[in-house]
Amino acid sequence: MPRRFPLLVGAPLLLGALALPAAAGYQTPPAELQALVDAPRPPLQSLGPKRQTLLQIQRPGLPGIADVAQPELKLAGLRLNPAMRAASRFDFGNALSLLDLNHGRSRAVQGLSAHARIADSAWSADESRVAFSLWGAKGVELWLLDVASARARRLGDFHLNAATGPGFAWLGQQLLVKLVPARQGPAPRAPAAPDGPNIQQSEGGALSQTRTYPDLLKTAYDADLLDYQLQSQLALLGMDGKLSLIGQPERYLGVSGAPNRQYLLTTRLQRPYSTLVPLSRFPKRIDVLDRQGRIVRTVAQRPLLERMPSGNDAVEAGPREVAWRADAPASLFWVEALDGGDPGRAAAERDALFLQAAPFQQAPRQWQRLASRFVDIRWGRGDLALVREHWWKTRELKVWRARPDQDAAPELLSSRKSEDRYSDPGEAATVSNANGQLVLQTTPDGKAIYLLGDGAGPDGDRPFVDRYALDDKRATRLWQSRAPWFEQALALLDDKAGQLLLSRESPSQPPNLYRLEPGRPASLAMLTHMPHPTPQLQNVGKQLLRYRRADGVELTATLYLPPGYQAKRDGPLPLLMWAYPTEFKTAAAASQVTESPYRFNRISYWGPLAMLARGYAVLDDPGMPIVGEGDKEPNDSYLPQLKMNAQAAVDEVLRLGVADPARIAVGGHSYGAFMTANLLAHTRLFHAGIARSGAYNRTLTPFGFQSEERNFWQAKAVYQTMSPFNYAEQIKDPLLLIHGEMDNNPGTFPLQSERLYQALQGLGATARLVTLPAESHGYRARESILHMLWEQDRWLERYLGRASAAKTPG
Repeated sequence: MPRRFPLLVGAPLLLGALALPAAAGYQTPPAELQALVDAPRPPLQSLGPKRQTLLQIQRPGLPGIADVAQPELKLAGLRLNPAMRAASRFDFGNALSLLDLNHGRSRAVQGLSAHARIADSAWSADESRVAFSLWGAKGVELWLLDVASARARRLGDFHLNAATGPGFAWLGQQLLVKLVPARQGPAPRAPAAPDGPNIQQSEGGALSQTRTYPDLLKTAYDADLLDYQLQSQLALLGMDGKLSLIGQPERYLGVSGAPNRQYLLTTRLQRPYSTLVPLSRFPKRIDVLDRQGRIVRTVAQRPLLERMPSGNDAVEAGPREVAWRADAPASLFWVEALDGGDPGRAAAERDALFLQAAPFQQAPRQWQRLASRFVDIRWGRGDLALVREHWWKTRELKVWRARPDQDAAPELLSSRKSEDRYSDPGEAATVSNANGQLVLQTTPDGKAIYLLGDGAGPDGDRPFVDRYALDDKRATRLWQSRAPWFEQALALLDDKAGQLLLSRESPSQPPNLYRLEPGRPASLAMLTHMPHPTPQLQNVGKQLLRYRRADGVELTATLYLPPGYQAKRDGPLPLLMWAYPTEFKTAAAASQVTESPYRFNRISYWGPLAMLARGYAVLDDPGMPIVGEGDKEPNDSYLPQLKMNAQAAVDEVLRLGVADPARIAVGGHSYGAFMTANLLAHTRLFHAGIARSGAYNRTLTPFGFQSEERNFWQAKAVYQTMSPFNYAEQIKDPLLLIHGEMDNNPGTFPLQSERLYQALQGLGATARLVTLPAESHGYRARESILHMLWEQDRWLERYLGRASAAKTPG
């Protein structure tokens, strides 16, 4: 007998009387949803520089709301735990183990408490030790793991300043650390009464693009508190715990040691500060210091950047991306814009690359000029570096072979559209050199590099490893994933590519690590044995769908069905569609497949797949491309394209007979929430919506949003038309709004959900607003996640009808 579900005929007309009551306190969803929240999480993994040992960091369950709601400072775009002098974080490890990749043996690390809170970790260059930070009772501690004995111990009686990074890095057989100054004294106290108004003033000038940043400084007290939190003392730390202080305490944002360990590259914060932009655009001084803390070379004095040119290709003028060259003893690298950083200015060349070697007495050498913006560089040796450049407007991405030590023109290795996944040749493999620096991994004769790619194609991703000859620019395929598995090469364990470290999974088998000799399938050796985290949903149905929208653009989506579901026997199900729009410059790129049918079905509490446990069908990530061919901007036709995308997805699930047209809901997070509100305002395809942490009024983000480069005054009609707030009177289907009260994402202020809810409530629409205390853009506390699932489950049950819980095996 087909399963029957009650249908709420005309439900939207009755909702004023049937509104869900406000619940007191955090609520807990049904057991099958709670089980997803408490499912074991896979460990974090870090491969040692010698590729012989893997560090595994075990993770406990989600933190409680008491941890998430600890005091937090919001200063200049940073979120800091004032007691720890560190960036707020809650995804800690609680145990460590070491996996021998040659023999598959795992050893638990001794010396840690059962409730350890492990934050950051770093291997030594010789793979004999791991340094890691641990949140203690009074601050962030530095610990050392000896690989041979698998035992950890604390290094020294001091605390790290981890406000802008881990606070430690290897420098040969020592550690370079940022310490909380020993004699700093107490933090500034908030004034008992204001000493005057807070004033902002603009003196005019060129057009500037400044997005709506959260957590900005507001008062002089905020600025003093930021100074206090960032003040740190540099020091060198021996393995015996002995400290050698370097210079005086400063407001260090970053520090890195030269590969030869004789110099330090430091970035220090400078005044004046701003109430308009975050710390990343505050004045900075970039210096090279010797090991005693004396300034050897001042690389840049970067001014306050309250004004920036408009556009996604805009950058600041002057030196940027300053770093050490990884394959040289002590050579600085940086980039400078040739067009003043303004993409609107006509220019044949946009960026120039510079080098300057120690002792920094000769003038910097300009060694390459780029027609577009510098992206990154992979160092290899004096005659080999890979430079990438990109121009957002055209999506043109180029890769060059450069010879930093030779007076030779660069060679173009590839040129393609960055959004074209099918033509992606892969990323160059890297390996740690003797100084612990990441450099290109080459064949033993140095004539070829290795490329690791996703292998995207019409049948889905099939990751690969290629050997790429540098002389004739030909790639030879060494290995590629094959159905019915999804395999991915994480590393080449030797320079001959004789052994690969693979991650291997299937729809019903979770990812595990394997060792493989390419060309010898029988050599496959399993290294880890991660169990299925949600065995009750092991037999979920999965199908990659392909269909077209009305204008012919090909789309894809992944359809998930509850375990045991049979369309002919069980009939149509209530369905949740969950999506996120993406901008493209070509319809061809928008039509490309971005998934694999062989990936593991990880049923997470975060996305839509949790509703499979309640018997719902789920259409995950249906294509929502917004295409702007040629000179057209994608958002000029956002709504027509969005509606075509949604109509095509609904038509496809109805054609398959798995969804009831009267019981389809749409949902999304962030830009997906924005999409959800727009679809409810401009279509009647859906009978309920779930919008989490979205933005709904684009006039509140007037200097751009998502990939939109134009500001409100340059494209008023676009901003107004795309804002579902302006069409709130057209939202006739029930909408659940969820938002973190402390959202830290630019543009998605909680006010966005509050104002949309007020509009819907005042217009007599059916809506519910849930704000989660202490939560940011992504929700972290176990209580918050459980309550979110409770809200979503109740909403869908009420407005789509009850779905039978997923069948369990046996």
